[in-house]
Amino acid sequence: MLREGIGLAAVGLSVGLLLAFIAGRLASGFLLNVKPLDPLAFALVTLLLGLAVLVACFIPARRATKVDPMEALRYE
Repeated sequence: MLREGIGLAAVGLSVGLLLAFIAGRLASGFLLNVKPLDPLAFALVTLLLGLAVLVACFIPARRATKVDPMEALRYE
């Protein structure tokens, strides 16, 4: 569960970074006194989104490990 979530997040972050790079280049004419490709902003946003995904995947995975497998099979 954790591996799948992180894999999907990695693909999403990669595509998002590529699109943000393209959008920054296209919008550079509209931005005044702001760099369109600020590496610190890109790194911080990527780090924060990655951390949010990790927490969002870890909590359900942790809960799933605490359930007795026989009890879960009986429930189904």
